[in-house]
Amino acid sequence: MSNWLIETAELAEMVASEPDADRVILDCTWHLPDSGKQGRDDFRKAHIPGARFVDLTAVSDPDSPYVNMLPDADQFASEIGALGIGNETNVIVYDSGYVSARLWWMFRTFGHDNVRILNGGLRKWMSENRPTESGDSGTIDARDFAARPQGGRVATTEDILEAGQSGSAEIIDARTAAKFDGHEGSGYPGVASGYMPGAINTPWQLFFNPAPDHTFISPEQAQQIFAERGVDLDKPVFTTCGSGVTASILGFMLEEIGHTNWRLYDGSWHEWGQRKDTPKLVKPRE
Repeated sequence: MSNWLIETAELAEMVASEPDADRVILDCTWHLPDSGKQGRDDFRKAHIPGARFVDLTAVSDPDSPYVNMLPDADQFASEIGALGIGNETNVIVYDSGYVSARLWWMFRTFGHDNVRILNGGLRKWMSENRPTESGDSGTIDARDFAARPQGGRVATTEDILEAGQSGSAEIIDARTAAKFDGHEGSGYPGVASGYMPGAINTPWQLFFNPAPDHTFISPEQAQQIFAERGVDLDKPVFTTCGSGVTASILGFMLEEIGHTNWRLYDGSWHEWGQRKDTPKLVKPRE
């Protein structure tokens, strides 16, 4: 049984039987900037009753030249406290795509382990004809939230460079094969394409069951995928992707199989692709 997942039926029962519990359901739906869509608009159309919306941009570093970077503790504490979350609050995150694992990782990185992901997210909830609400959240009473940064959660460019040269750790990249191989643009203007020396392409989509379920695959299936991709789980693991969002899915699945010795490369390809001191490899076309 997963420590980090909650099923739709369990959440529905929990909300019905314990309506006044210290619990916050967070909708973290987010879209890539070039999509022209906003997660808040999706939230206003339909969300789980009582849910609150958290904007990934609002809990990312506004001063970094790289997108979606971890904020400092004060910023995270301010934004999370404003959502009515205290240090004892049971947090359940969901979305309608692939962002929930990023929020799960952020909460844990700031010392809040009382957080779970709704398995299957809003899409599974709605496929089961469970109730939804529209519009914005009601009035939220802010709480004090103390962010307590935890060490050993974030990898740097220097960590990745060293691992790629020495083989001391595995680097797994959650991007699609076309982006990883360098046969498709990076997705960011002015950012080179390609992959990092030593990296193993392990697309995040492999770790979800198909519609209408959209749930995470089992730990046994995840273990098999890592093995098939050639990931040596006797080593520490660094996860990476385009901007540190889907890299969290790989980290989540590592936790599910009991491999806790992993770190997320927060800058991911958005940083690597812009730096002058990082090698960018491209696979020959067949």
